[in-house]
Amino acid sequence: MRTGRRKQVFVLIIVGAACLALGFSAGDSIYFRINKNIDIFGRVYKEIVGNYVDEIDPERFMHEGVDGMLETLDPYTVFIGEKEGDEIDLITHGEYGGVGISIGVRDGGIIVIAPMEGYSAQKQGIRAGDRILEVGGLKVNGINLDSVRSKVRGEPGTEVTMKIAREGEEKPLDFVLVREEIQVSNVSYAGVVESGIGYIRLDRFSRRAGDEVRQAIKDLRAQGMTRGLVLDLRENPGGLLEAAVDIVGNFVPRGKVVVSTRGRTTEDQKLYTVESDPIIPDIPLAVLIDKNSASASEIVAGAIQDLDRGVIVGTRSFGKGLVQTIVPMSYNTSLKITTARYYTPSGRSIQEIDYKHSNKNGVYAITPDSLKHAYKTNHGRTVLDAGGITPDSVVVSEEASMLEQELLRTAMYFKFATSYVRKHPRREDFVPGDPVLREFEQYVKSQKFSYKDEAEKKLAEVKSVLEKERYDSTIIAFLEPINNRLQKEKGNAFSRHALELRRELEAEIVSRYDGEKGRIHAALSYDVQLQAAIGILKVPREYSRRLAAR
Repeated sequence: MRTGRRKQVFVLIIVGAACLALGFSAGDSIYFRINKNIDIFGRVYKEIVGNYVDEIDPERFMHEGVDGMLETLDPYTVFIGEKEGDEIDLITHGEYGGVGISIGVRDGGIIVIAPMEGYSAQKQGIRAGDRILEVGGLKVNGINLDSVRSKVRGEPGTEVTMKIAREGEEKPLDFVLVREEIQVSNVSYAGVVESGIGYIRLDRFSRRAGDEVRQAIKDLRAQGMTRGLVLDLRENPGGLLEAAVDIVGNFVPRGKVVVSTRGRTTEDQKLYTVESDPIIPDIPLAVLIDKNSASASEIVAGAIQDLDRGVIVGTRSFGKGLVQTIVPMSYNTSLKITTARYYTPSGRSIQEIDYKHSNKNGVYAITPDSLKHAYKTNHGRTVLDAGGITPDSVVVSEEASMLEQELLRTAMYFKFATSYVRKHPRREDFVPGDPVLREFEQYVKSQKFSYKDEAEKKLAEVKSVLEKERYDSTIIAFLEPINNRLQKEKGNAFSRHALELRRELEAEIVSRYDGEKGRIHAALSYDVQLQAAIGILKVPREYSRRLAAR
C-alpha cells in the first residue's frame, strides 16, 4: 500500500490553489477543473439524496456513483467499501477472520464446498455438502453468497452460530463456531510426482507466497527432488508483485532483473531485482500456465522465460500487464487503482487489452499479431509483447464433453460424493472403478438429470432451418430416424466417456476423505499438461533444446 499517494494529492491541490492565487488562467488549470467537477458532483449527489421522489440510501448511491466513474477506466481499478475490508487482508496477507470454510451455491442453496483443515468448522464437524440454513440466527434463504460470507467472517475470537441440514440427518444440526485468523495457503500442494521430479501448485501471491515456495522446495529436496521441478501457475489470478519477485528469486542469480514498472509518476517507475542467492539455481524448471494465469503469475512466467531459466508449458496466459496500488481512503475504505504497467526482463509488456480505446460498440482494442513487437530472451530466442505469455511448449488440455460439462454444472459429482461418503465413511472402503461409475450413473438418473449434446443441438438447428424455409415435410421426416439413433447412442454416453467420468469421480470422492490435497494428488497422473512438462524435464537434451536460440 502507498499511503504517500494521498499526501501527493493534497500537495497537488495546494499547488493548484497557489497557481490560481498567482493568476494562472483558471480555464487552463487542471486543479480548477478538478474542484469545479467535485463541486458539481457534490451538488448533484445532495440534490438527489435530499429531493428525489423515493428515499435514497446515501451510502449505496455514492458507491454506485464512484463505481460508475471507475467503470470508464479498466476493470482492475475498483472502490473497496468498508464492509469489504476483509478482501484487503486476503489480497495482501492471505488472511482473514473466519471459521475456515469454503462455501458456494448448489441447487439454489448455500453449500459448504470444503472445510479447511485445522480450523473451527472442520474441528467441530462441519462437512462438505452441508447446506447452510442459518448464520448468526439469520436465515440465509434468498440471501446472496457474498452476504453469507461476510456474516460468517468477523473478528478472531468471536463466536458465530450456524444451523445446517445434512443428508441422512432428519433434523437440522446446530454448531457454535469460533472465528479464528484464517491463514490461506498460497501453495495448495507440493510433492514428488515422479522419480526425482517435484511439483508445486501455487494458487495465489499473498505476502507469504515466497516463504511457502521456499519451504516447499526444501521439503521436496529432502524427498529426493534432483531431476527437475514443475511450478504450476494455472488458474492463478495473481496477487502481489513483490511476492512474484520473491518467488523468481528462488531460481535466478542475485541482481537479475525480474520486472520493471512504468507509470505517470517517478514513484511508479521501478526496477525489481533479485536480492538474495537462489536456493535451486541449476535444477531444470518447468512452469505451467493457462488462459487464467494472470498478473503476478505472468510476471513469474515472463521472467523465467526471458532469462531462459526454465521452459513454459501449457497455453497462452491471460495478458494482464497492469500494476494496482491499494490506497487507503477515509472511513475504512480503499481504492485499488492501476498506477503502472509492468515489463518483463526483455522489455516487453504482456498487456493484451487496450482499455483506453474502444470501438462504437464498447469493445476494447486488442493488438493484432501483425503489430506485436519482437524481443529477445537471454539466449536470443524471440518472444512477443501485447498478448500474455506464449508457452515454449504449447499443450492444450483435453476439452470436456458436453456430458461432463453438464454433470459439473449441475453439481452431480459433488452431490454424489456427499451421498457416497455418507454410505462409505471409511477411506479404505473406496475403490475407484466401474462399480462406482455404475452407482454414479444410477444416482444421476434418480436426480432426473438431462442435457442436450452438440449433435442434438445441431440436428435441431437443421430442422429449424428446414421448417423456416418451408422445405417439404418428407425431407424433414428424414431427420426423425437420425434423431432416434442419436437418442439411443446418447444412452451410452456414460460408457463412451467412462475414463473421464471415473477420473472426476475419484478426485471428488477422494477430496472428502483426504481434503483438497487428496483431490489434487488424485488428478496428477491424468493431467496431460503436467505429464508433458515431466516428459521435457526427464530428457536433458530436449530441455536444453527448448531453451536454445532459434
